[in-house]
Amino acid sequence: MSLRLRLALWYGLLAGLMLVLVMLLTYALHTRGHYDDLDHTLVSATQHVAQEVEASSASTGTSVVTTPPAPGLVLRVYDADGRLVAASPNAALAPEAVPWTLLAGPSVPPFDPLVGLVPSFMPSHPEPGVLGVAIGPSGTRWRLYALPLRDGRALLAATSLDRVDTATRLFRHLVPLLAGLGTMGALLASYLLAGHAIRPVATLTETADAIARSRDFARRVPDPQRRDELGRLAATLNTMLASLHQAYQAQQRFVADASHELRAPLTAIQANLEFVRRHPDLPATERDIAIAEASREASRLARLVADLLVLARADAGLPLRRWRMELDRLLLEAFAEARQLARGQRLEITRLEPAMITGDPDRIKQLVLILLDNAIKYTPDGGRITLELRRSSTHAEILVHDTGIGIAPEDLPHVFDRFYRADPARSRDPAGSGLGLAIARWIVEQHDGQITIESSPGVGTTVSVRLPLGP
Repeated sequence: MSLRLRLALWYGLLAGLMLVLVMLLTYALHTRGHYDDLDHTLVSATQHVAQEVEASSASTGTSVVTTPPAPGLVLRVYDADGRLVAASPNAALAPEAVPWTLLAGPSVPPFDPLVGLVPSFMPSHPEPGVLGVAIGPSGTRWRLYALPLRDGRALLAATSLDRVDTATRLFRHLVPLLAGLGTMGALLASYLLAGHAIRPVATLTETADAIARSRDFARRVPDPQRRDELGRLAATLNTMLASLHQAYQAQQRFVADASHELRAPLTAIQANLEFVRRHPDLPATERDIAIAEASREASRLARLVADLLVLARADAGLPLRRWRMELDRLLLEAFAEARQLARGQRLEITRLEPAMITGDPDRIKQLVLILLDNAIKYTPDGGRITLELRRSSTHAEILVHDTGIGIAPEDLPHVFDRFYRADPARSRDPAGSGLGLAIARWIVEQHDGQITIESSPGVGTTVSVRLPLGP
């Protein structure tokens, strides 16, 4: 069952139920009002006649009964033995009834039990009169009211219920018909409104399905131009598509760059090995040169694969090992290894404050080696590279400063991108992969830290890493 049909059924049936309840309430109030009004008129007229009968002599009282005060009202006077004493001229129209029998029981309502559920808005008739219902000679219903008189007699008044019964019967037949038509109308209106309301959902679904089939993440779902849940859903889907598009483009660039970087050392290794295989009489010196070049390219390939594995670990969201460590001691170890890589540059530690942090020692050491290795690569012979460790109340800050070639302002925002290398960097380090700073940023982020770079071309570069202190 579709969402549109479910919504239509829910809201249509709910509206139909409310309509049925309203119709039943209207019927009950309408019917109760008619019968209560008739009872009030009957009781008032009968009490008026009873007062005149009690205040008059026997002959005068009989004349009062023979001239009813209201048209259609039938009056009869009975003595204490139940014999008819006097009656109005139209008494034959009303059913025969003994007032003492009515007075012996409670009042009987003239309507069905459903109508009796609603309260009466008419004042209740005073005791000791009793109301009843009887069937007349013609088969119509009559409303009876028996009232005892002070002299021992009883007055019985009757009025036909035919007019009220006919009106209420017609209304009772109209209630289910109107309720059914109203429910059908509510269902139809709910179906149309549900279709209009969820039309944007159908559009979003079709667009999302088309994007999934075509893999065109640059496409966007249409904006319904509404400030409701559907509008927010469209905006959220477009934001998600933008993120997917960006990630998809980054993945494509990464695959293309990785393929290119892997192809170069593999080609060099294959060419040198093929050269040695095809020339078995090659002089030892040339053979050694070819093998050494293949070995260098194999080492470069191993480093590149290791860096790619680190980034794959980063993309997979795998957590790092964490424990307390002495950051200053780890910096000394990394500094000692980096000095072996220097080619005429002066490496110095200008400041080293003790600091304890929580993290992965291997990754932190890799971070420092990446920064020092970059500084060595892009600093000419005779240049100066300094390593500094500062500690504040909440953070430890690692500073690596060099007097190298620097980074151009247009390249600075991209230095953390994977495989990104500025033109001067390519000329100074053709064997580089452009993954070092991307790995460095991932390590810093995994330790809840921050890394920033400030650089001026021809002056030098300063890299700052802020890491939170351990407990």
